[in-house]
Amino acid sequence: MIVGGRWSVFFLRVAHLIVERSKVCHSCFVASAQISTDKIFQTQKFSPNFALKYTLMSELKYKRILLKLSGEALNGGDKSQIINSDILSQYAQEIKSIVEAGCQVAIVIGGGNIFRGASQNSGIDREQGDYMGMIATVINGMAIQSALEKTGLHTRLMSAIKMEQVAEPFIRRRAIRHLEKGRIVILGAGTGNPYFSTDSGGALRANELGVNVLLKGTSVDGVYTADPRKDPTATKYSQIGYDEAINKNLKVMDLTAFALCKENKMPIIVFDMNVAGNLMKVVQGEDVGTLVGE
Repeated sequence: MIVGGRWSVFFLRVAHLIVERSKVCHSCFVASAQISTDKIFQTQKFSPNFALKYTLMSELKYKRILLKLSGEALNGGDKSQIINSDILSQYAQEIKSIVEAGCQVAIVIGGGNIFRGASQNSGIDREQGDYMGMIATVINGMAIQSALEKTGLHTRLMSAIKMEQVAEPFIRRRAIRHLEKGRIVILGAGTGNPYFSTDSGGALRANELGVNVLLKGTSVDGVYTADPRKDPTATKYSQIGYDEAINKNLKVMDLTAFALCKENKMPIIVFDMNVAGNLMKVVQGEDVGTLVGE
C-alpha cells in the first residue's frame, strides 16, 4: 500500500510518462501532416494546367456571363440554310476558350433562322406563332449544345417550356448550380410566354442568374448612330446610357429588355461575335464593342 509522499511520487511519474508519450504522438502527427501538405503542393503548385487556369481566371473581369446570340447568326447570313456548321464550330471554340479560363457561361439564343413568330406573315395567331418561335430556340439550343460537347465541354439545355426528353425544365437554383460546377447552361424557349422576345428572355435570365454582364453577340462591332451597313456616316459609340439608347431608338434590344437591365443595373456589351478572339477580350475587360449602362 502506497502512503504519504510515496503516493505523490507515483502520480508525478505517471504524469511525466503521459506527457512524454503525447510529445511523441504530436511529433508523428506534425510530420505526417507536413508530408501530406508537401504532396498536395507538389501535385498542384507545379501543374501547368492548374497554374494556367488560375492565371487566366485572375485576368477575367467578368467571371459569370450571359451570352445572347441571334438565331440568324447561326446561318451566317445565308437564308438558304438554317444552320451553318462552320459558324457553329467557330462559336463553340470561342466559348470553349473562356470556359477553360474559368468563366461561367449561360447562353440564350434566338430562333429567327427557323421561325420568327412576331413578324411571320402566315396567318398564324400571334400567340401560336410565338410558341412556335420558342420551340425554334430549343432546336438552336440543341444544335449549339452538340457543337459544344464535341469540343469536350459539359452542357445543360434548359427550357422554359416542358420538353423533358430533350431539355431540363428551367429552375433557377439548378441553373446556378450547373454554372458553379463549370457546366454551360443553354436556355431555350425564351421566357415561356408569348409577347416576349428572346432579348427580354436574355435580360430576365441574366438578372435571375446573377451574371456580371449581358453580352450581345452580333455581326456588327458595337452600337452605331445608324446602321453602318446602310449609312457610311454612322459613328460608333464606345459607351452609351440606357436612356440615350432608348430615346435615340438605336434598337440594341427591345424596350422590355432595356427596362429589366436598367432597373437592375445590368450592363450590356454589344460586340462582333464573328471576329475570332473577341469573346475572350470582352470577358477580360478590353475595349471591344459598345458598353450600354448607366
